[in-house]
Amino acid sequence: MPSGTPSGMPRGVGDSLGPGRLFTLLYGVFAVGATSRSLVQLLTRASHAPLAYGLSAFAACVYVVGFVLLLRWGHPGSRSAMRVLCLVELTGVLVIGTLSVLRRDLFPDATVWSNFGMGYLFLPALLPLAVLRWLRRTDPRAAADGVPAQS
Repeated sequence: MPSGTPSGMPRGVGDSLGPGRLFTLLYGVFAVGATSRSLVQLLTRASHAPLAYGLSAFAACVYVVGFVLLLRWGHPGSRSAMRVLCLVELTGVLVIGTLSVLRRDLFPDATVWSNFGMGYLFLPALLPLAVLRWLRRTDPRAAADGVPAQS
């Protein structure tokens, strides 16, 4: 078995330990929470705030995809896909957060990403930043090129 890490695990397997497990938990919680919230909103009062509820459903999809990617960590492309997903998530949080502050009339009800995730302790804004940092620090290409992992 290749010895890519000090524990003898192949490179990539150790990436799912520590922060990876925390991120998997957080994405799982957000996937369930955002999906439940958006389904209830869309099924009970979709006409009240269709834009906000539709964006909540989009956020739910982002969290579900992130959760699945983290569960299947180590498969080819999972690192790149997670990087793209985090950039989409961060863009959504910034755009929707800005719009929800500047154009409150568009958001009669809050979304997961309204006010930059303030209703969720700003975790929607911080989570993609933390995952992007983790992805950069654990990038096996940096170690293979002889570049020390950044902290």
